Amino acid sequence: MSRPRADSLDSLGPDDEVVPYSDDETDDELEQDEDEEEVQPTVPAAEPEAGWQVKVNDRDFCKLPEFKKKSFLCFKKSKYSGNAIKTYKYNVLTFLPLNLYEQFKRAANLYFLALLILQIIPQISTLPWYTTLVPLVLVLGITAVKDLIDDLARHRMDKEINNRKCEVLLGGRFQEAKWMDIQVGDVVRLKKNDFIPADILLLSSTEPNSLCYVETEPNNRLDKFTGTMKWRREMYPLDLDNMLLRGCKLRNTEECRGLVIFAGADTKIMRNGGKTRFKRTKIDFLMNYMVYTIFVVLVLVCAGLAIGHSFWYQEIGSLAWYLYDGKSDTASYRGFLSFWGYIIVLNTMVPISLYVSVEVIRLGQSKFINWDLQMYYAEKDTPAKARTTTLNEQLGQIEYIFSDKTGTLTQNIMAFKKCTIGGRTYGKSLSLADFSWNKYADRKFQFYDGHLISCICSKKDAEMMEFFKLLSLCHTVMVEQKDGELVYQAASPDEGALVTAARCFGFVFLSRTQDSITVSEMGTENTYEMLALLDFNSDRKRMSIILRFPDGRIRLYCKGADTVIYQRLNPSSKHKETTQHALDLIGATAIEDKLQDGVPETIAKLAKADIKIWVLTGDKKETAENIGYSCELLTDDMQIYYGEDVNEKLSGRMMRRRNEPDGGRNKKAKEPFFTGDGKNALIITGGWLNEILCEKKKKRRRLRLRRLGKRPRPTNPQDGQPADDWEKELRQKDFVDMACECSAVICCRVTPKQKANVVSLVKRYKNAVTLSIGDGANDVNMIKTADIGVGISGQEGMQAVMSSDYAFAQFRYLQRLLLVHGRWSYIRMCKFLRFFFYKNFAFTLVHFWYSFFNGYSAQVAYEDWFITLYNVLYSSLPVLLVGLLDQDVNDTLSLRFPKLYLPGQKGALFNYRNFFISLFHGIFTSLIIFFIPYGAFLQTMGQDGEAPSDYQSFAVVTASSLIMIVNLQISLDTSYWTFVNCFAVLGSIAIYFGVMFDIQSAGIHVLFPSAFTFTGVASNSLRQPYLWLTIILTVGISLLPVICIQFLCKTIWPTEGDKVQRHKKKYELEEEVKKKPPAFQRGGRSRRSAYAFSHSRGYADLIASGRSIRQKPRARPELRDSIQDGCAD
Repeated sequence: MSRPRADSLDSLGPDDEVVPYSDDETDDELEQDEDEEEVQPTVPAAEPEAGWQVKVNDRDFCKLPEFKKKSFLCFKKSKYSGNAIKTYKYNVLTFLPLNLYEQFKRAANLYFLALLILQIIPQISTLPWYTTLVPLVLVLGITAVKDLIDDLARHRMDKEINNRKCEVLLGGRFQEAKWMDIQVGDVVRLKKNDFIPADILLLSSTEPNSLCYVETEPNNRLDKFTGTMKWRREMYPLDLDNMLLRGCKLRNTEECRGLVIFAGADTKIMRNGGKTRFKRTKIDFLMNYMVYTIFVVLVLVCAGLAIGHSFWYQEIGSLAWYLYDGKSDTASYRGFLSFWGYIIVLNTMVPISLYVSVEVIRLGQSKFINWDLQMYYAEKDTPAKARTTTLNEQLGQIEYIFSDKTGTLTQNIMAFKKCTIGGRTYGKSLSLADFSWNKYADRKFQFYDGHLISCICSKKDAEMMEFFKLLSLCHTVMVEQKDGELVYQAASPDEGALVTAARCFGFVFLSRTQDSITVSEMGTENTYEMLALLDFNSDRKRMSIILRFPDGRIRLYCKGADTVIYQRLNPSSKHKETTQHALDLIGATAIEDKLQDGVPETIAKLAKADIKIWVLTGDKKETAENIGYSCELLTDDMQIYYGEDVNEKLSGRMMRRRNEPDGGRNKKAKEPFFTGDGKNALIITGGWLNEILCEKKKKRRRLRLRRLGKRPRPTNPQDGQPADDWEKELRQKDFVDMACECSAVICCRVTPKQKANVVSLVKRYKNAVTLSIGDGANDVNMIKTADIGVGISGQEGMQAVMSSDYAFAQFRYLQRLLLVHGRWSYIRMCKFLRFFFYKNFAFTLVHFWYSFFNGYSAQVAYEDWFITLYNVLYSSLPVLLVGLLDQDVNDTLSLRFPKLYLPGQKGALFNYRNFFISLFHGIFTSLIIFFIPYGAFLQTMGQDGEAPSDYQSFAVVTASSLIMIVNLQISLDTSYWTFVNCFAVLGSIAIYFGVMFDIQSAGIHVLFPSAFTFTGVASNSLRQPYLWLTIILTVGISLLPVICIQFLCKTIWPTEGDKVQRHKKKYELEEEVKKKPPAFQRGGRSRRSAYAFSHSRGYADLIASGRSIRQKPRARPELRDSIQDGCAD
């Protein structure tokens, strides 16, 4: 690649232009283009239109009228963006209107706004406007404060980035400027370790051949750019190799200069950032459906009461002279007004504070995950992190886990342990090899075979020398010097381990340029011309390099997976390629990757919780199976089935289905694939998965044949679906059914795309809650596809963590995340929702019973301020704390008894059955609250000789009974008591009585006579023992059945949690005994793994472009001498 270079920036004039053409086609568009090319004749490509022009160091050029675009109405703005980025949503002026607009897009908030408008209409309003306004404002305010805090964090981040400094050519000299002030066409100067502020065209560099290091991660969405540079009346073609993209970091290059092509929102990284799919839990969907159900019930109840009022008014109301109000309305009109009046009165059936309460609970649960010290990895100072606050309870419902292997189950710290050269294996000795003769050997490197070093130093075995020469040459490793030491930067730990091994055995990789690589071979420095470099990828599963030796010979070196290498050893192989066939096998390597601590124990506990674990890895079948046994995913009592076995079973099922008249669709119960009680496991390969997943390549080939032949495809006569597609779907479903019957599934040699497709299959056909966990860029798609994605911050960067919902440092923390935090969150949320619906039903339906005694006239049974403050102040805190703090058993017992996790998988704690139980419980409570005081007040006389049966006293007694019942009911349902819970329950009751006496006092009535009409009612009513006995009787009758039912359930039909609670003290003593150290320590075991062929691409593109390398200084004499002296000894 030839890079445009200016010897001096003074030679760049205002007439020099750069015309880039950005080609940002998506994968689907590219595939569509490929399909069109297969059936249409080739048409010469037209030159791209110059739609984006940049003049060097000319800011006014971008402001010309022809570069304006319409923005709003008749206003126009430049199509060239400034370099300031904006990720925040609000500013000072737009926060209030925009936030309110977003909040009122929620149906619940819009519903209560409509109610507020209805309450302004005098004809139908039976409640003061503030009874709806106060709760609505509180809910909107809490949500607004939360959104404001989040947006302020985005403001701070944007400000930090926009205020970064950079040197810009202004007025003929470089001046320091902020990133936000950079414009398209500016020339910038960057120094070592600077971040690149925009997408710039590299003009010059202090390095030889105008090369510069760039630290970035390969991204297949950012690799398309073409353009033309006009300089000194000459035209130069440009591509992405000439570009430095925003967000990269300049490494090991002292200085470079470049021209800003794209700035701000137009940069590649900003345009291709993408959006993460918004994930919602099962409880979210269920909760929304229940709110819709409540609304439908509310409308039906209001309609029934309105009809009742019409009949009542026609038969009784219109004839009663004392009810005459001077209006001659018809009964139907009165019923119409009554309908809207009851919509207002019974509006609390639809819970206004439900969603904001759920958000507060989820936020608190996320903080508990972040603060859990038992999920903190001290070695790397990495705590657990809940990156989302909306999925916590879903962690308690996981049915399938899809896990990567390398770096997730294993440590991803690769070590060169064994090798075979010329048919002889090295590394099986018990004695540790001595590398003291090589001063530049890695001091952490260990190899158990000193004979190999003797053979290398003798230089007699040409094949052995060739082996380590290959390891030192065939790679994409970058090298730099730090404090006199060679430091290697590898695209994967595997490649770093191989190059380090070659270095320790005397073949030291020194430096590389765009077209050469320099190696010291046992003290002799050689430079090889690099003719071609084919990087590793998941499809090729190998990398190759073609070199010209100093003596003129040309040689190809290739390393990769055993399957693809074996195919190219035989000259007659049908897989041979132009250059990579008829190869000579030099040797093979064995790389060790140990399991992480606690992996077998974690998998065993998750399996006991009935969670199915699938391992999706790029390793070969033998390695994957070995890891399966090491982590105890596979056990000796399992029957293992491979791809050919699966094919046989699937084909048999398909044949039987074809022989049945209805295709087997009407079978009530499907027969299982496996018989007997034994455990089964599947081990399948990516090649076999292609047949199930139907990759797009094969699909395009079929589409081409169909278009050429134009023959109709056979269809399934039952639904008109193409027969091939119908059988494909049946085969996929059969495979998922079969795999889900197994205790373990291992998919090996799979690509990142196949990982995501496997997750999609299980979600599609099983409707199960899935979790994906991985640590590398190749796991990102799988993590985003699953219902919950977990990223492990390991050796392969932070891509998986940045795309995940939850992140931590070790796989073993997964058991605590699910069995403790997930289970607790699910139980807490379910208990909160059940009680929330119950307390609203108990509160609201008292109005319903009262309507039978007031002519269905939409009158309320409580005092207005009690209605206003009930959900906000009197009953919110205890139930909120249950949602935050409650637990049936502690964390230790949750981990000891994984079976406690099962109710969450079945959705047993919150469903429509529980919802209707809460509904009927609320109906029962409202009946008691209304009719016991009603009977007590009927034809009675107080101790002062006056009848206490006035409406206001009745309202006070019913309200007091409700507050006592609701708070004592939540006390009965609380399993884990803290000081905060006690304070909330007792405090809520105390606040109710305190507020009630205040708002019903004579003093506040004097100040606001129309708003506070219950003057002195509380003090007059509650000083009579008769009414206190009524309250106690109401509370007792309401709670007694609940106490009896709970007692019977815990003694006769106990759940697993009840059984564990019953023996809690016993189990706690046993746990203390277990904490004592054992007499014998079990030694650690290690398992071998093969080359991890699912890692991301290496640095081949960067090497070829010259953007990421520089000429290193030649080997120092002391390095060469130390190696020669060591071998002589």
